[in-house]
Amino acid sequence: MAFPPRQDATATYSPETVRAAYPALSDGHAYLDGAAGTQTPRPVIDAVVGAYEAGLSNVGGTFPASHRADEIVAACRAAVADLVGGVPHGVILGANMTTLTYRLARVLTGPGDEVVVSRLDHDANVRPWTQTGARVRWAEVDPVTGELPVDQFAELVGPRTRLVAVSAASNILGTRPDVAAICEIAHAAGALTYVDGVHATAHGPVDVHALGADFYATSAYKWSGPHVGAVIADPVALESLHPDKLLPSPGTVPERFELGTAALADLAGVTAAVDHLAGLVPGSGTRRERLLASMAAAEEHELGLFAEMLAGLETMPHVTLYGKPARRTATAYFTVAGLAPRRVAEHLAARGVNVWSGHNYAWELTGALGVRDSGGAVRAGLVHYNDRSDVKRLLEGVAELRSSPPARP
Repeated sequence: MAFPPRQDATATYSPETVRAAYPALSDGHAYLDGAAGTQTPRPVIDAVVGAYEAGLSNVGGTFPASHRADEIVAACRAAVADLVGGVPHGVILGANMTTLTYRLARVLTGPGDEVVVSRLDHDANVRPWTQTGARVRWAEVDPVTGELPVDQFAELVGPRTRLVAVSAASNILGTRPDVAAICEIAHAAGALTYVDGVHATAHGPVDVHALGADFYATSAYKWSGPHVGAVIADPVALESLHPDKLLPSPGTVPERFELGTAALADLAGVTAAVDHLAGLVPGSGTRRERLLASMAAAEEHELGLFAEMLAGLETMPHVTLYGKPARRTATAYFTVAGLAPRRVAEHLAARGVNVWSGHNYAWELTGALGVRDSGGAVRAGLVHYNDRSDVKRLLEGVAELRSSPPARP
């Protein structure tokens, strides 16, 4: 599927209008911590509150409060499907990506299988696969560029490969590997692909079919929604899988993959978050079409600001930046000479700049970069509601660390 021309989409992108929808931004802080979870816009807050105020009961009943729950679940599946280009009956909902991935790993792989995992990935797309008893083969990262070379997968994937797990974007370096090429290699060998889209989904248009993902995982709290996870797959493929479940619980797809009662009001918030993203720029057409245009505009906005952030950090001799991938999200990972990453984060927090420090669950990648055992690094990431003032404040705060150690906040 072709995405809309970005130059047209960005013509109407208004950071001021976008920011006005987020009550939390009124506290004056520069929220550069979006890679760990975004802030929540007013429509999402209102949707969650409204669901509770209207009255909710469990699904499948004969009365209005239960009917509302049924409608909320159906609307949430449809919204997530529109966001990534899937179909509603292939959307599995759960507490978070980690929980869902562990559940699916037990169904998809086991002793006697081979799995290919990547050192680029967040540990949630590594450990569930390495703990199934399957034989593990590792795709390595170039520690200088932060790239995940595609050619190695031709050697790693073989006739016994059951599944290839790979990230659509690194949560610390922003690296966007060539997922479509990796999935093509996997499919040629008869293997399945499980793509971690948790970081990628917030930063541009997604088309699961173009990627070649048999399973695509995402988390709504990374794109302005509540703490809800989802895995999107072809319903036909799900029909062949039979996870352990309670005997009375539904045996239908996708419900049989969902344990327990969902956080129903939060699901209403997920739908509102998708609708919010679809309206980042004015437009018409289906929600899917509006999402493609809005997310392309958001990506252009983020990368424009990110170019300024990188240029500023690169001029500072006391800063070391990690990774220089050709395609990336607006995510920077860096250290400051003579200071532990936590101290840098504390210094910036005292100046109203929110960043993270440490390994950020990129356990294998921070090991490959050689920073995991020394406290990791500092992560500053941009999302669609950040603006130039956020970048300016980060650069000013880091520049202050050139000459002397910061005072304790």
